[in-house]
Amino acid sequence: QVQLVESGGGLVQAGGSLRLSCTVSGRAFSSYPMGWFRQAPGKEREFVATITRSGRSTNYADSVKGRFTISRDNFKNTVYLQMNSLKPEDTAVYYCAASKSDGVPVTPGRYDYWGQGTQVTVSS
Repeated sequence: QVQLVESGGGLVQAGGSLRLSCTVSGRAFSSYPMGWFRQAPGKEREFVATITRSGRSTNYADSVKGRFTISRDNFKNTVYLQMNSLKPEDTAVYYCAASKSDGVPVTPGRYDYWGQGTQVTVSS
């Protein structure tokens, strides 16, 4: 069974930084494209970033491009989301997810395993 555990969320002032981590159980981590999504109260879950199995290719939502960086360490079974220049509109629960699809999927429906989420709150 694949389990994903996120950490690193918290409260930060606008302009600050946070680094989220997501550790995945099991030996198949390097076979999964990984993604980060977020969901604000009253809104649908939205795509944030994704990374291929090797880590060579990434894709970002326009709203975070240039501010967020996704990376992975296949030896540590961990995917990261470095978030800089945070804005109040980045406030949400952030989820990591693992996909059995190819490429860099950007829709939640293409992800098969999900973490429990970690809260990120950015104050103005």
